[in-house]
Amino acid sequence: MRTGGFAKWTREFEDERERRRALGDPDWGRGATLHPAVWAGIQRFQVGEDGDGANLVGKADQAGDSDYAQAVRLFIAEEQNHARLLARLLAAGGVGTLTGHWSDTVFVRLRRLMGLRMELLVLMIAEVVALRYYRALRDGTDDSLTADVAGRILADEQRHVPFHCERLHDSLAELPRVVRRPVMAGWRLLLLAASLVVAADHGPALHRLGIGRLRFVADVMASSHAVVSAVLVPRPDAWTSAG
Repeated sequence: MRTGGFAKWTREFEDERERRRALGDPDWGRGATLHPAVWAGIQRFQVGEDGDGANLVGKADQAGDSDYAQAVRLFIAEEQNHARLLARLLAAGGVGTLTGHWSDTVFVRLRRLMGLRMELLVLMIAEVVALRYYRALRDGTDDSLTADVAGRILADEQRHVPFHCERLHDSLAELPRVVRRPVMAGWRLLLLAASLVVAADHGPALHRLGIGRLRFVADVMASSHAVVSAVLVPRPDAWTSAG
């Protein structure tokens, strides 16, 4: 396994942490007003963002790259901040958080089935779906606080995807060349299944945000081409994301 290439990601996560501290939180005093269906969707995504990431940290430590392990810890800290932001947004609208959701339970169990490669492949499904959801949440509401929170999270997620792509490239390079594309084809099938489930579960919320179920799925799958390209043949322009 090639090591030493993730120090730049550690620096980038640290720089973003300092920028976030300087920026400060959104103005929660503005309050938030959204349709109940949209609130329900935010509650479910908040559950997905929450967690201590101990399993991923353990596997990253075992990979033997201290720079990568540190970057993973900083990545998890950003995810935990997303959960905090969404919880504060819910509170600003007078809505409580959920203690759990079946979809998050399924994803967590899948991620823990095998080693780091499987963990990241499953995690990437959630990240790519989240990109489209947070873009819809940012652009599809007139509520300024919601748009602010969604925009901050979306900016982070757009950095997370290439981070995971780079590590997955290293991981798949350990496999015979002939199986790498089939692995990513299987990943796209799982992504399709996950996006269909999310579209069905969040249909009323997506409609309120101005995007239909089929359009949501189509957009998620369209974005997956760049992910597969970045994993299989990384280059500076391999990952592109519509913001």
